[in-house]
Amino acid sequence: MDLILQLLFTGIGIGAVYALVALGFVLIFRATNVVNFAQGEFSMVAAFLMVVFAVDLQWPYWLSFLLAIGGMAALGALFNLGVYYPLRHRTYLPVIISTIGASIFLANTTLALYGPQPQVLPPVFETQGFLVGPVYLDTQYLLIIAVTAVLVAFQYWFFEHTLIGKKLQATSQDKEMAALLGIPVAGMIMLTFVYSAVLGGIAGILVAPVLFVSIQMGATIALKAFAATIIGGFGDVTGAIIGGLALGIIETFGAAYISVPYKDAFAFIVLVAFLALRPQGIFGERIAEKA
Repeated sequence: MDLILQLLFTGIGIGAVYALVALGFVLIFRATNVVNFAQGEFSMVAAFLMVVFAVDLQWPYWLSFLLAIGGMAALGALFNLGVYYPLRHRTYLPVIISTIGASIFLANTTLALYGPQPQVLPPVFETQGFLVGPVYLDTQYLLIIAVTAVLVAFQYWFFEHTLIGKKLQATSQDKEMAALLGIPVAGMIMLTFVYSAVLGGIAGILVAPVLFVSIQMGATIALKAFAATIIGGFGDVTGAIIGGLALGIIETFGAAYISVPYKDAFAFIVLVAFLALRPQGIFGERIAEKA
């Protein structure tokens, strides 16, 4: 039981990172009906920005965090203007291809600027963790869980109790009708890309002290988060959160009880099972179309 509780805590911490990136997938999908395959690279770029500011330049951690998040907001805006906006009237396929190209560009640009050597980002707290009964609570995992809970609560409040949030929901449901009602659709989509980039950046910064900061970290996180969105029900915010947490727990228990080298495969085994048995996901609904 002690080991189970320890693994559960670790799994929730890792799953919270997947949930944050999955939220970015869902928000952009609901606003534009396309999948942003560069979402993982947002996490990677933010982690490298933190390394530059906090490690290389030795700036205060809080200032480095604010600058990195500001950089991600700017990147989200540029991404919208350069990748999505020119293709907004095309079908979803060219936009998806453009996001894949953008992810390759971001990864190779970072590689050219910083090199292939993985970097280490120190944790926020000097105290690594403490014991609560038989369970060792790592402070970085606690921070990940706490920040994810705050962001999820903020997102619920923002979308349900603010005018801008309701405009974003209207835009995601029907862009033409939203435009007829006077909602600035282009501005709402821009805000969605900025917010998604910030979410991905926060996820990358939070997980960076646990993992090495490397060019490959973005792709790994994005694949797990994409699997989480499908498992939870593509386009469903609650499904993205539950799917991300579930994948983190499954991955952690699979590594502990089955195989550590194959821990990354467990998420995709679960994904294949859902695609075969329940392709609409946990919270998705079957959609029927007339032939």
